[in-house]
Amino acid sequence: MPKTFEEINEKIAAKRAVVVTAEEMIGVVEEKGAKKAAETVDVVTTGTFGPMCSSGAQINVGHPTPRMKIQKAWLNGVPAQAGLAAVDLYVGASALPEDDPANKVFPGRFAYGGGHVIEDLVRGKDVLLEARAYGTDEYPRTKLETLINLASVNRAILLNPRNAYQNYNVAVNASVSRPLYTYLGVLLPKRSNANYATAGQLSPLLNDPFYRTIGVGTRIFLGGGTGYVFFAGSQHDPTVKRTKQGVPVEGAGTLSVTGDLKGMSADFLRGVSVRGYGASLAVGIGVPIPVLDEEMARFTAVRDEDILAPVVDYGTDYAENTGKVLARVSYAALRSGTIEVDGKKVRTASVSSVPKAREIAEALKRRIEAGDFRLGKPVETLPGPGEGESMRPLVIRPPSTTAGGLSPPRTQRIEGG
Repeated sequence: MPKTFEEINEKIAAKRAVVVTAEEMIGVVEEKGAKKAAETVDVVTTGTFGPMCSSGAQINVGHPTPRMKIQKAWLNGVPAQAGLAAVDLYVGASALPEDDPANKVFPGRFAYGGGHVIEDLVRGKDVLLEARAYGTDEYPRTKLETLINLASVNRAILLNPRNAYQNYNVAVNASVSRPLYTYLGVLLPKRSNANYATAGQLSPLLNDPFYRTIGVGTRIFLGGGTGYVFFAGSQHDPTVKRTKQGVPVEGAGTLSVTGDLKGMSADFLRGVSVRGYGASLAVGIGVPIPVLDEEMARFTAVRDEDILAPVVDYGTDYAENTGKVLARVSYAALRSGTIEVDGKKVRTASVSSVPKAREIAEALKRRIEAGDFRLGKPVETLPGPGEGESMRPLVIRPPSTTAGGLSPPRTQRIEGG
């Protein structure tokens, strides 16, 4: 008999829910079959931990005296986006300081960025806030320098437009004679190495390939605390080709997620410096998946050998946006340490941490078993196959082609203080 979110939540409240991790579910289905597994297991927990550049934090720092309408701001030298309300800021994980001392000594090192600011806040450290404004009657202050921390600010919300990719590229350097410095790490010439991401069979969206149970309002493990899915992530693509099991063969679904930064832990939010690329934030995400029926039992038993990832040349094809795929390889092959591309054996490395993904899935499992974490039934599902548009490249149009043949208006930068 199919189960409902409400029935499973009742079992969680009574501490009677049967919860297993995604890796454990593989063994359950192999032993019992999907039908019996669906009757036995109530929730499957997933996990992923790795750099997620499309992340950031929205912070309300509070009104100083006299008041100030912040127009430009920096946190430990990292630019934060103002232009919201008077004292609301957004710092992106990939934001970089204009003058990074480490970058002068070691070009391309990018030792500190927005992701590190977020980690420092979560660790309880003081962060230097510098702000400038033009001054108005009700907001007369034009300059501010002060220390803030997570306890002193009014609100600090992790607000990530795109996390938890459903499958992703395997990056190689097949066409450039020097090392390439990318967000997936250093790629050596002549396809000498291959770097990849995601947690494979533990990854959240790979365990619910058609988004039956994950959508707007889904409650998740986020950065060590509790968070929510608030929309399909930017670059969510439901049109990607899939295997017979429904697994996409390249990057497909993504999640927009949010949660209270004050309840999170630096164990699951870490600033990342990627040489030659920039800064990022490693984010820990775990999604509980209710086993509503036999189909969901099969989905949550997905194995690394069932998941095929595209091998892409980051020397030309990725940079030039050609869409060319050199090969498709399984995550089982990737995790073996060696794959074969065009007849050549290539050693592999992951930028995601499977041990941390396991830790997240286990932590979420314990919270559910203790009755401390209920399932959030989506109020709206994510766009699935046939329900949305594919990702489109930016069409570059010269300003002279705008309506009326006029160039867009140009604005002057405001210098405060």
